[in-house]
Amino acid sequence: MRFEIITIFPEFFTSFFENGILRRALAEGLVSVGVHDLRAFTHDRHRTVDDRPFGGGEGMVLKPEPLAEALTYLGIAPKAERNAANAAQAAAAPPQVVLLSAQGRPFTQAMARELATEERVVLICGRYEGVDERINELYCDLELSIGDYVLSGGELAAAVVVDATMRLIPGVLGNEASGEFESFGVADAEIATADDGVPRSQHGAGGLLDYPHYTRPADFGGLSVPATLLNGDHAGIRRWRREQQLRKTLSNRPDLLEGAALSKEDRKLLEAIRQETE
Repeated sequence: MRFEIITIFPEFFTSFFENGILRRALAEGLVSVGVHDLRAFTHDRHRTVDDRPFGGGEGMVLKPEPLAEALTYLGIAPKAERNAANAAQAAAAPPQVVLLSAQGRPFTQAMARELATEERVVLICGRYEGVDERINELYCDLELSIGDYVLSGGELAAAVVVDATMRLIPGVLGNEASGEFESFGVADAEIATADDGVPRSQHGAGGLLDYPHYTRPADFGGLSVPATLLNGDHAGIRRWRREQQLRKTLSNRPDLLEGAALSKEDRKLLEAIRQETE
């Protein structure tokens, strides 16, 4: 898979690509990345990429001409041309050009899984007050936001999308199950369950949050590791983790419970937790 990133701050990504899982994925050829300086596609002495918005208002807006030239350089035609070509070949048009914007659709794990199936994803990093909307209308397949807050630019958002997506590409993680059984990891139907009906791994089960983790030492800061995790009862450990998962989700992200796949036992446990915390 290849990521193309269009930005006015290409140096932002230098250290990002030189560390951790992404560095190994690049070294092994599982992922490739191209970072393109938007200013290289300007033609004035000041390398101007922005201008004042029509209608007035605060801030500046990224101009359409440099972005269109950068996309053309990357071999990206306007959507109308791509759709016509795909229609002629009876092929669906996959998401390919992504605008990172505070006005975009929320970026989710499910969306990362979809992007991970693409051969090539182009990420446009917004900056200032945003990007001329004609670029979005003419070229972009998706407009994505990583959260309900405003950043100085799309570079951080692009890094988030690259990291969340590339780790789902086969071979990138040392343990393939790590990408499946984790928070927001897999679809409900794909979750394996043990004989006692408790999910084999609670990571991502039904869209709930992860459970608490503990490691050595067994006592720290006056707190001890829960005894259940130390007694070797694996079924008991799974049940404890499920309960903690429900507690954590109820406390931090109760909105996730609305769409969660909960068993009858889960619902009983959740009701008991609610009564306990009232």
